[in-house]
Order: sequence, then C-alpha cells, then structure tokens
Amino acid sequence: MGGADITDIFREAVFLTLLLLLIIITPGLLVGLIVSIFQAATQINEQTLSFIPRLFVTMLVLLLTGPWLLKLLLDFTNKVFELMPQLVS
Repeated sequence: MGGADITDIFREAVFLTLLLLLIIITPGLLVGLIVSIFQAATQINEQTLSFIPRLFVTMLVLLLTGPWLLKLLLDFTNKVFELMPQLVS
C-alpha cells in the first residue's frame, strides 16, 4: 500500500467525522436559531429558554440516529483494522 491508500483512509475518516458531527449538531443549531428569533420577537431574555430545547433536540437526535451512527463508526473501524497489516508492510 502506498501513500494514496493512506490518504484515502484519512479522507474517509475526516468525512465520517464531519458527517457524525453535522448530524448531531445541525438540529440543535436550528432549534437555537428558532428560539433566538422567538426571544427577539417577544423580548424575553432568559438564557435557559434556549438551552433546554437544544438539549432536548440533541438527545432526541442521538436516540434516533445513534444506532446508525455507531454502525458507520464500527464499519470504518473494522475496515481500518482489516487494512492494518497491509499498511504496516
């Protein structure tokens, strides 16, 4: 295996990391934006009002997509372990 194969593994690792983060963070950001617009419209300046819905949505997303995200991560890890003898030699 050459440098191109190692680069492909690194590229796949970065893509997988970005995918995992975007799936978890994006819904919380959208809910935070909606709550911020609501707070600006009603002039309510309560900090916990934006925290609780974001926490709830993030936990809900983790519950719904957790098994799929874990499967993606385990598949990548198994692939790296299977390729490890070829990378060393």
